[in-house]
Amino acid sequence: MTIEVLKSKIHRVTVTHSELNYIGSITIDKKLIKAANLIVGEKVQIVNINNGERLETYVIEGEEGSGEVTLNGPAARKAQKGDLIIIISYAHMKVEKAKSFKPTLIFPDEITNQLS
Repeated sequence: MTIEVLKSKIHRVTVTHSELNYIGSITIDKKLIKAANLIVGEKVQIVNINNGERLETYVIEGEEGSGEVTLNGPAARKAQKGDLIIIISYAHMKVEKAKSFKPTLIFPDEITNQLS
């Protein structure tokens, strides 16, 4: 048996843009992607702290060091520039492995989306 557990979390980043006329996804600064142990194309859950919206999409790589967090396509309707969000990914693993697994959690600056 496998269970789904928290793999990675970018906690409380600020949405910098929203692009409604795009095919979909979330664009994230390459530094944040690396630090959170995410990969381009990975499915993520977005939780909007400002309005309680939740959605699933996939990761697109943004410019390294830019602090970019852009919701694209229909996801742009779920958050506005300036909203605080949490970006979460999950992994499936055997129960025994899950008991000792340590997720990657990062806490960027909420204003600049930069890591300390």
